Amino acid sequence: MTNNDEKMRADARMNRDLIIDVARTAFAVNPETSLNAIARKAGIGAGTLYRHFPSREALVVALYRKEIDALAALAPKLLAEGPPVEAIRTWCARVADFSRIKHGVADLLRAALSDNDSQETYVLMIGAMTQLLAAGQSSGDIRLDADAEDILIVLAGLWRLPPTPAGEARAERILALVMRGLTLQSP
Repeated sequence: MTNNDEKMRADARMNRDLIIDVARTAFAVNPETSLNAIARKAGIGAGTLYRHFPSREALVVALYRKEIDALAALAPKLLAEGPPVEAIRTWCARVADFSRIKHGVADLLRAALSDNDSQETYVLMIGAMTQLLAAGQSSGDIRLDADAEDILIVLAGLWRLPPTPAGEARAERILALVMRGLTLQSP
């Protein structure tokens, strides 16, 4: 393999990541943003976008996978930085932020995700929440009967909230309720 091959691969990875990042922002503002508009905002040609993502569904699934991977990686980082209760609170708030983006493309995402994608991402989310809860339970701050799947089911309801001020206020109330239910002491 030549240096040019390695550089092209690195450039292709950078373009792919750029497209996903631009799509994340664009879909948060307007879920109907066209792929051509995303390519323009990314400063690349439409052909480059379509080489990486041949359809809107492929881009939405890639964005979803990247967000889930980031959420899974975030849990141990948060635990290393501070107390478990704060780690859980911050992680759940990040889930709520992601839900705002997902709101507009949820139907498309449900239709585009394969059973394998759904299972893999679910396992990652359960793993992250289980790790967070275990740390909180070990510290004595989180109820021993707290269940990762139960919490994720509640957080899944955030996807249905519109990304409006009223929806954001409701998300904050739901997150506060979750935290009150999880902690042994009032947060």
